[in-house]
Amino acid sequence: MSQKPAKLPRTDMPCQAPAKRITNFDEVALGYTDEMAAAEASRCLQCKKPLCRQGCPVEVRIPEFIAEVVKGDLCAAYDIIKTTNSLPAVCGRVCPQEKQCEGECILAKKGESVAIGRLERYVADKALCSNIVPGKVIPKSPEIKVACIGSGPASLTCGGYLAARGATVTMFEGLHEPGGVLVYGIPNFRLPKDVVCQELNNLKAQNVDIKTNWVGGTTVTVDSLFEEGYKAIFVGVGAGLPYFLDVPGENLIGVFSANEYLTRANLGRSYNFPDYDTPNYAGQSVTVFGAGNVAMDAARTAKRMGAETVNIVYRRSRAEMPARHEEIEHAFEEGVNLLELSAPIRFEGTEAGRLCSVKLHKMELGEPDESGRRSPRKVEGSEFDLPTDLAIIALGTRPNPLFIDATPALNLNKKGYIVVDQESGETSIPNVFAGGDIVTGAATVILAMGAGRKAATVIAERFLGEIK
Repeated sequence: MSQKPAKLPRTDMPCQAPAKRITNFDEVALGYTDEMAAAEASRCLQCKKPLCRQGCPVEVRIPEFIAEVVKGDLCAAYDIIKTTNSLPAVCGRVCPQEKQCEGECILAKKGESVAIGRLERYVADKALCSNIVPGKVIPKSPEIKVACIGSGPASLTCGGYLAARGATVTMFEGLHEPGGVLVYGIPNFRLPKDVVCQELNNLKAQNVDIKTNWVGGTTVTVDSLFEEGYKAIFVGVGAGLPYFLDVPGENLIGVFSANEYLTRANLGRSYNFPDYDTPNYAGQSVTVFGAGNVAMDAARTAKRMGAETVNIVYRRSRAEMPARHEEIEHAFEEGVNLLELSAPIRFEGTEAGRLCSVKLHKMELGEPDESGRRSPRKVEGSEFDLPTDLAIIALGTRPNPLFIDATPALNLNKKGYIVVDQESGETSIPNVFAGGDIVTGAATVILAMGAGRKAATVIAERFLGEIK
């Protein structure tokens, strides 16, 4: 007799070998074959009350699409996913499934969950390769105009949902390429740019008009959009102003925010200089401060840029690192080092003003703080020097004041983020909605998408007379 689904081992994802992948920016995870996908899909128990769906911020109908994978009907599986998820090829790669859908999978209680994210990626990739576009393109309703400021995950989800229901959607992106953090923040080896491009082309096929080089708060404002006849506006401008360490020497040449470093590498394609115009700042001994996914992206990018040594400095221990387990493992496989329980005192520079080292001190963990993690405290007399010629600070981001200052009627919280109604996503300005990092602070792609979908359902009900 064949094994029961609960007893079948989880199907591993094939990857590039570490020694090879640090020499290129190609995708690390190679995806399932048809046989692998079928084997993994067969592990799903098809629960009558699927907790996995409840764990998904956009409520993908997970058991239903997996059942179609088992049958081999990938068109049907893709149609099911796309009813709630505008960007499945993206989410299958970058969502923290282990904390969301897979974390709620009943198989995870006693073993390994179904690899939901990998199956979602498999279905989406098959669809994109076959140029499958789900559903029908509904003609635009010229009188129902909706604007999205920003073109990141929240706006793409909101705009795609409304365009699929007949609204005339225009998206205004401040940079020269659409996609927001999907393009400028996440490296190609985690999320290939051609995948993002294909997802964007699907939205354009639904008659979403995307305008680049339109900066929210300057070249386009809330007032100007209402004057042009837009019925509703969704604000998804992100939170792109980086935090710094606030220690001496941060103005030295060679000290970057992760935002700048990754934007140069990803959007500017500095990894492919001189074929692209953005030059690479070549560090040989690189130090990254922070331990989230952005820190892992920066460290792994620096390794591919040719750094001999890459150290991650983190004031807590490895057990407290907030990055995805998979990203941490991939970084260490690629030769990235961790200096745990360490924190910076100051950066040191040469007479020419170039970074040459950082002085650190050791930390120890005390009592838990508000987040539940044990608070780090300085160990007296533990200072030491670490040679480094490139420092990357990945401590998170805060709201950029450009859009906020141009929209004074918006209510903000004490941290400067936009306050919205929790049920609708509507701001203090009627018919202006917001979601993503500009509301929550730095969070995941899928949470931003959930906010975009929530706002879109309210806009659709209000102006298109429906709730989907």
